[in-house]
Amino acid sequence: MTIKLTSGKLYDPINKVDNAVRDLYIKDGKITASKETKVKEYDLSGTIIMPGAIDIHTHIGGGKVNIARCMMNSTHGSGCDELTLDTIETGHRYIEMGYTACFEPAMLACNARQAHLEMADTPFVDTGAYVMLGNTDLFLQLLASGAEQQTIRDYVAWMINKTQAMAVKVVNPGGINAFKFNQRKLNVDEKAVPYEITPRQIIETLTQALTDLKVPHPLHVHTSNLGVPGNYQTTLDTIKAANGYPMHLTHIQFHSYGKEGDKKFSSKGAMIAEAVNANPNISIDVGQIMFGQTVTVSGDSMMQYANHSNASPEKWTIMDIEAEAGCGVVPFKYRDQNFVNALQWIIGLEIFLLVEDPWRVFLTTDHPNGGPFTSYPHLIRLLMDKSYRNDMFSTLHPEAKKMSVLETIGREYTLSEIAIMTRAAPARSLGLQTKGHLGVGADADIVVYQPSSQIDQMFANPRYVFKNGELIVDEGKILTMPQSYTHVVKPEYDASIEKTIKKYYQAHRSVSFENSQISNDEMAELIGSPVVEHACQTR
Repeated sequence: MTIKLTSGKLYDPINKVDNAVRDLYIKDGKITASKETKVKEYDLSGTIIMPGAIDIHTHIGGGKVNIARCMMNSTHGSGCDELTLDTIETGHRYIEMGYTACFEPAMLACNARQAHLEMADTPFVDTGAYVMLGNTDLFLQLLASGAEQQTIRDYVAWMINKTQAMAVKVVNPGGINAFKFNQRKLNVDEKAVPYEITPRQIIETLTQALTDLKVPHPLHVHTSNLGVPGNYQTTLDTIKAANGYPMHLTHIQFHSYGKEGDKKFSSKGAMIAEAVNANPNISIDVGQIMFGQTVTVSGDSMMQYANHSNASPEKWTIMDIEAEAGCGVVPFKYRDQNFVNALQWIIGLEIFLLVEDPWRVFLTTDHPNGGPFTSYPHLIRLLMDKSYRNDMFSTLHPEAKKMSVLETIGREYTLSEIAIMTRAAPARSLGLQTKGHLGVGADADIVVYQPSSQIDQMFANPRYVFKNGELIVDEGKILTMPQSYTHVVKPEYDASIEKTIKKYYQAHRSVSFENSQISNDEMAELIGSPVVEHACQTR
């Protein structure tokens, strides 16, 4: 039966629809132009309708979040529950807020099967993952030996295919590998032991490879020197290293620090925003910190080790898988009366508000690193309501306030801009042709909001959430659990690269070459999340 959503106010930036009262028709899980007379009708007069939200960067699979859940289990009931949600609770909370797709940004190739199993166990939302490259020994060996770009390109494409990935992530390029050899820091043009490769070389090679392969989402980059005062220069150098190729800089708030002032810590948010504005090949997500208890989980074992002395509570772990890569898990509590934490909060908002193009800045907290994803409605209100933002600003550490331009920024995000940064822009960046919009042929992932002066409450509690044309959430009540899917791309490659990869696996890996690969059938029948393949094409 056709479903008709009548008289809602649509926000659909991809189709250039902004606060327009229109009817929507749903049939067979898709938005359709059909105007059948026999319909199930929902009168949505006065409501706000947007496509289902898409979280482009959230840590929901791959083992590290399970370590965090185990580590923080004893703190349940102490404000920590939101960031240690299990897979089932994670799916519930996402769909209740109107999120219908979530992407894990740091999937290790050697742990891809576990990552997909965890994401498949996260109900309601479609998922996808970015495979981590740039620190694997084989990649670095190829680069150090002067392998042709075609060989590198085939290796990258093979890894995307066989891990069922949507994109490629590089974390502290070369630094995770160098950490195994006791190198404790790495700048963009500093050679990493033992391969004598610089982060710049890694970024140049991978950005070119992904552009040549026409993978829609740019190289997803966690730059060197995360959290280090003065690291803004690393960020600027990394932007230059892309050589004009598309590149996405993730949780950029953690990479926007100066060293001015008595405390040798200052905001470079305005400078980083200016650089993003000046380089249209660059997109970012912010990684906004939110005050309270959290737990940081990252593949950047080098930086997590450096930060372990700041653990709160005092427990932490650094792990490794297959001597290839691993993660660090360090609990942390952000405090509004702590100078550094207050300035971190300020820096994230400065970047949000000073980057001019909402198509190139995405709403994230780098869940759970900056704070839980459940804080998104609060963050949206901070962006849309200057008075509310200034009220919070007034309560912060006084020295942090003195070093900020935040209070002078008058910008307030519009509903259309929120729809861009949480729906349309992520869909476009990832190459999701049928997500993030309300046009004919789109997946009927639709969220209906009841307007409210309390914008955070509006975004926290949608009236209705449809996924694939099925009503899933009705006035906060979950009605049914739909089939979820894994989104992937399948770039072409020369199969001869498998000889090189197989030889490496036989010599160095405990999992065989054959068993390291995940098929479409396994995804559908054993893991339980069938793949949806998206075209590799220039955006």
